[in-house]
Amino acid sequence: MEYGPPPFFKHGPAPVVRLAFFASLSLALLVLDARFHYTEGLRNVLALVAYPLQRIATAPSELGRRIGDYFATQSALREENAQLRARMLAALQSAQRNEAAAAEGERLRRLIEAGEKLKRHTIPAEIIYAGRDPYALKVVVDKGTQHGVVPGSPVVDEAGVVGQVTRAHAFTSEVTLITDKGQAVPVQVLRSGLRAIAFGGGSSGLLELRFMAPNAEIGDGDRLVTSGIDGTYPAGLPVATVVSVERDSAHDFARVLCKPAGGVDRGRFVLVLSGAAKPAPNFGGAEPVKPRRLVPRHTRKNDGARSR
Repeated sequence: MEYGPPPFFKHGPAPVVRLAFFASLSLALLVLDARFHYTEGLRNVLALVAYPLQRIATAPSELGRRIGDYFATQSALREENAQLRARMLAALQSAQRNEAAAAEGERLRRLIEAGEKLKRHTIPAEIIYAGRDPYALKVVVDKGTQHGVVPGSPVVDEAGVVGQVTRAHAFTSEVTLITDKGQAVPVQVLRSGLRAIAFGGGSSGLLELRFMAPNAEIGDGDRLVTSGIDGTYPAGLPVATVVSVERDSAHDFARVLCKPAGGVDRGRFVLVLSGAAKPAPNFGGAEPVKPRRLVPRHTRKNDGARSR
């Protein structure tokens, strides 16, 4: 027959007893910690020991959060960069439009001032498009016979001569530029008064003075103006500036190349000159005074003698 320990020593305290013991111990520790702070050091030690475990436990979630923040930040930066780039492009376009408008306004102001200085009626016109023929340098403007434009009318801008109207329709006109090979403009050297004829150079965009003597008084930088002897262009309009003079004794004539002063390849607005002269201003609405006919003195003396 086997003997063993009593059930109390074999199984230990009952669960209710153990619960009561640990509950009492917990309450005692709570009271001691709250009143006397006896467990503060123990708590610090346990927190220090548990910190690595806490970091290891929270590492996966922290890593996932950081990865999500990284991609979210990259996406936000890309979106912000796209918005800033769009704003920058819009600002650049606006600045370019403002700059173009300011330049166009300045050209219009100079064009109006040039029109006021001319002694002929002017018709403002806008260039619609350039001619499609590469061998004929022409532009089309938005003024025609209904506005007073006739074939042969000179066309100028604020800088000088642009061309001549060669075909006029009801609401549009065709202007042949002075650089066209079929155009010739009588000119005069502003410095020396030498007269010549400027012919269009075609696609080169230059003018050429033909049949000039090798010893002609002309040089680089000389300005050319219309001489007015053809009756088409008024005298004194800027035409071109001499850029090259080639004198060769082996040839009978010098080769003179000039750069047009007017905007033959730029600008949008021009002035079409009409054939009528601009009347003198009449201030106050008074009737113009007719000029008196002058009679020579000897005629008046003879008339007096006859009356006697």
